Amino acid sequence: MDAIAGNSVGAVRKSKEDRKVLRKQLKASHTLLKHEGISTTPRPTKTLVVANGGLGNGVSREALSAALEEMGELETLIMHPHKPYAFVTYRYRSEESAQKAHVRLNGEKLECRESSVTLYLSYVNSVTCKEEVSVSLPDGLVLVEDFVSQEEEALLLAAIDWSSTNDDFNAKKALKHRKVKHYGFEFRYDNNNVDKDKPLAAGIPQECLPVLERCAKNKHIDVLPDQLTVNQYESGQGIPPHVDTHSAFEDTILSLSLGAMTVMEFRHPDGRLVAVVLPGRSLLVMRGESRYLWTHGITPQKFDTVPACGPQSPAHTAPDLRAYSNLTLSKRDTRTSLTFRKIRHEPCGCAFPSACDSQVSPLAPSPPSPPSLPCCHADAALLEEEYVHRVYDAIASHFSSTRHSPWPRVCHFLSTLPAGAVLADVGCGNGKYLGVNPEVMAVGCDRSSALVHICAQRGFQAFVSDALSVPLRTASCDACISIAVIHHFSTQERRLAAVRELVRLLKPGGRALIYVWAFEQEYKKERSKYLREHPEKPSPTENTQAGSIQEAHGESSIHTSGHLEDLQDATDGKLSVHTNRTAFNTQDLLVPWHLKEGKKRVEEEFREVERGEESTKTLGSNSVAKLGCNPDPSTGFLSNTGCGSGLDTSAATRSPDSNPSACGDTTQTTSSALKSPVFHRYYHVFQQGELEQLCSQEAGVTLQSSYHDQGNWCVILVKALGK
Repeated sequence: MDAIAGNSVGAVRKSKEDRKVLRKQLKASHTLLKHEGISTTPRPTKTLVVANGGLGNGVSREALSAALEEMGELETLIMHPHKPYAFVTYRYRSEESAQKAHVRLNGEKLECRESSVTLYLSYVNSVTCKEEVSVSLPDGLVLVEDFVSQEEEALLLAAIDWSSTNDDFNAKKALKHRKVKHYGFEFRYDNNNVDKDKPLAAGIPQECLPVLERCAKNKHIDVLPDQLTVNQYESGQGIPPHVDTHSAFEDTILSLSLGAMTVMEFRHPDGRLVAVVLPGRSLLVMRGESRYLWTHGITPQKFDTVPACGPQSPAHTAPDLRAYSNLTLSKRDTRTSLTFRKIRHEPCGCAFPSACDSQVSPLAPSPPSPPSLPCCHADAALLEEEYVHRVYDAIASHFSSTRHSPWPRVCHFLSTLPAGAVLADVGCGNGKYLGVNPEVMAVGCDRSSALVHICAQRGFQAFVSDALSVPLRTASCDACISIAVIHHFSTQERRLAAVRELVRLLKPGGRALIYVWAFEQEYKKERSKYLREHPEKPSPTENTQAGSIQEAHGESSIHTSGHLEDLQDATDGKLSVHTNRTAFNTQDLLVPWHLKEGKKRVEEEFREVERGEESTKTLGSNSVAKLGCNPDPSTGFLSNTGCGSGLDTSAATRSPDSNPSACGDTTQTTSSALKSPVFHRYYHVFQQGELEQLCSQEAGVTLQSSYHDQGNWCVILVKALGK
């Protein structure tokens, strides 16, 4: 009798598990149809769509193939880049094998490297496999595989002595994101140039000379280089998109890859992207347009998406990784690059003046002394205090006047909240989202007291708060939004802390919507409104890009597992000042805001300061907001001229109180500031996939969807039940 009862309980339990798998399978099918346009069918076919079995979930082709091949011989396995699903078609006895996979693999966990995913399979009638195409390499770019032998590779690696501590001899740099060593001349990251009058004692190592002579023999170079930079990248490290300084180096640049394979991305100012797979022991030759105009960089990540069988493209082309279906994941390992260059002693006269520092003066004004990217928490807090918090307090009135139209997809998210739901807008700015859904209980917070004051004037509930420590109870909110906030945090750790604070506020099952500015301002061949505005002819409302943004087509994920690792920007030295309405060429930068306020009011307030009135009392937060000027002339976030930028942003960070230095020459500051106040705001613009990777590091949440919306990367997170 007990045995019968035990069997009954087991049958009921199994039935519950089966029903749970079926529910999740149907939900996955619905998500595929809604976000990807993929229709499934209940009738068995030879083709299956495998939800959560895509490259976007960290599933490699090898791991998925091994599981699927146990059910039968595969005809095709299609895995698109960045997608959370795959398509499989069986060859012989195809429908029988597909049914076998459908029964046995549905709801099963697949272990893949550092994480696991749960697979959900559904039948599809057919799948179209696009012809794999190649894209032309940038003009002047040549990739030579197997340029050095394994023996030469070992000899070259042994010649680089990382243990040496004689900085004057080899100019070794212990950078935060990679190890760097210079020979011949030191490349200075504080000014992105070389000190041509101070050659290093150590010239290019003798072990490199046979390689350089072979380059000359093969017509890759005309003259031997006299400068060498060695970079060592560990797994997960990279370097941001950049162009080697024109005035520092001559035309041809050689880059020799030793050790592990990686993918280098080349970007044209018009938005074109070419991903080039760099195998170990390969030589990359950059000259002409590829050297002077295209940026090149390596995304900091631990896995690369690469062709499964290695690139077999014709010369001067590369596989288009965005259109390939025969892809897999390649785990990165230690890679050492040797970059050989020839020092330039005359101004550059290249054919690309728009990108040449010798021929064009910067369009955007620089602060008196551009800051460096912070190396610790204290430096980050100070940077954000000066280049985020003070700026938004100073421009609050003008900023608010340009932020009046809520973004459609944010409004859609808010409209899905049920009546009585509790909403927290962390970094609410002027509160334009607090009144979108009158049925919810909405409260906002912002680091800028001036913006919070504007919220109060508009009748919204808001308070001054740090986005890293919001004074609300844990698990008290049904939903949180963070719109254009997290990109103002200057370190990876602080950006992750901001995500964790949002998750802390959510109730189990609650959702968070996050928007950050995207590095990719052109997506799916559509330029964002930010780029479509003409940079040379700023309109009177050039700061109002966000006010008229239209919804763009995005892409959504079913589920992203936690395999994705830290994605950190590898900017070295001083922060650059971005030229408004142009494509980004680095991830960490300062964006100018041209304050359009009455010059007369500025003059009046400065006269009060000159009469000796105490600036901290005379120039209170509201006065500063109206003035648009810096009460501390010694700080560097205010410049004299420039043009505006447009992104809906709000300061939601906080740092410990700082002690401003003594004021300098007030008269001189007054005179310069009266010309045209320009403020510089710090941003970290996110590359594709970076926001998802950041959120995947927070346990207890799942990624419901992700998409690109007019120049922004966006995600919706769901807090797990029971958390």
